[in-house]
Amino acid sequence: MADPAAIFKAYDVRGLVPDQLDEATASAIGDAFVREVAGETRPSSVVVGHDMRPTSPGLAGAFADGARAAGADVTDIGLVSTDELYFASGQFGMAGAMVTASHNPADYNGIKLCRAGAVAIGLDSGLAAIRDRVATALVESAASRQVRLGQSTPVTVRRGGIQQLDVLPAYAKHLRRLVPVTGRRLKVVVDAANGMAGHTVPAVLAGLDVELVPLYFELDGTFPHHEANPLDAANLRDLQAAVMRNSADLGLAFDGDADRCFAVDERGKSVSPSALTGLIAARELAREPGAAVVHNLITSRAVPELVRRLGGVPVRTRVGHSFIKAVMAQQDAVFGGEHSGHFYFRDFWYADSGMLAALHLLAALAEDTRPASQVVAEFDPYVASGEVNSVVDRSEPVLADLEAAYVARPETELDFLDGLTVTASRWWFNVRPSNTEPLLRLNVEADDSATMESVRDEVLAMIRRGR
Repeated sequence: MADPAAIFKAYDVRGLVPDQLDEATASAIGDAFVREVAGETRPSSVVVGHDMRPTSPGLAGAFADGARAAGADVTDIGLVSTDELYFASGQFGMAGAMVTASHNPADYNGIKLCRAGAVAIGLDSGLAAIRDRVATALVESAASRQVRLGQSTPVTVRRGGIQQLDVLPAYAKHLRRLVPVTGRRLKVVVDAANGMAGHTVPAVLAGLDVELVPLYFELDGTFPHHEANPLDAANLRDLQAAVMRNSADLGLAFDGDADRCFAVDERGKSVSPSALTGLIAARELAREPGAAVVHNLITSRAVPELVRRLGGVPVRTRVGHSFIKAVMAQQDAVFGGEHSGHFYFRDFWYADSGMLAALHLLAALAEDTRPASQVVAEFDPYVASGEVNSVVDRSEPVLADLEAAYVARPETELDFLDGLTVTASRWWFNVRPSNTEPLLRLNVEADDSATMESVRDEVLAMIRRGR
């Protein structure tokens, strides 16, 4: 029997199939989701989509069956990217479920859930309650050989209906309306990593003055060419080579469910997600002066500096999409960015869309005569370490030792918004525990390479000495 505690993560459901996540569990999650969340709308309705993994159609069908058994009407939108699911949730005012494991290897799968209007759900905003309902249902199912749907007594519930709908044309039209791309013709290589960008990119770019060079657009959830995780530099090598080989203006890479976007310039050099955050923030503030822009605490300090310089209001948050989305809604922020490659837009129901971020970058290049490397350079003035992970048995003693070491230094300031952040005049670092693994994650940024490397090595030595 599946253990819900093992697969319910901070922001979604994720696990090995079928050992940790099977169709019976997906059905129980669909039922629990309706009873806990989707029933907030009348009539209860859920939009369900899935990615290209071999196990995704079965899990999506099982989830839909559980949701219908709980009385919800289901709109099945089939093969979609995660931001396409968010579009449907926002456009139709329905709670949503996306069956995907994003960038994880092929033997994983999962479910991302949202309330109507693409409102994020995390452990502290409904996901824990869904988990507990699922645990109860699975125990009762094992005991009685029938899912009792988390109820203490049998209840007759109207079974919901189901309809199929293709939302890709409306999704593509909506994105192009939000970010028109006009100006010079661009040649762009896109690495879809056999993920859902192979489905959405041709539709979104159709009609734009863009020469598209596709790389791995065939939908294949076994990921035969490389993992669909562009945060790992190894997975960008094919894209970098293709940009150089084709003399392209830009390269774009998406993860498996295409909600994250990464870029490489015309030289094949990676564009920092923080630089892309700054570029989009500048464009959005030009459209709406004085607006708030949200960034997480491991984003480059160049982003809040830029936002202030342009008259906007920078708002710093913890790492994690449910936190960013909630703060964006509270602040009515026009845009939000994470250094992990997630980009959030008020005009997209505060949800993240890798494709919208890509359109902003394409629009900026089309409107400019300079190459991509020069366009993004002004948004990337500092030197960053990237995220460095260290395995630890217990994170608390290590963080306490780091705090004690740096609180005594008069030139530093400490805060604890998410793990430990230490800031000095020419550098800062953040160390925070992973939500899902026994890891401490270190990010360092400094004015120059020598300073960054010195701080990075000093902090790593303390982490690894204490683990």
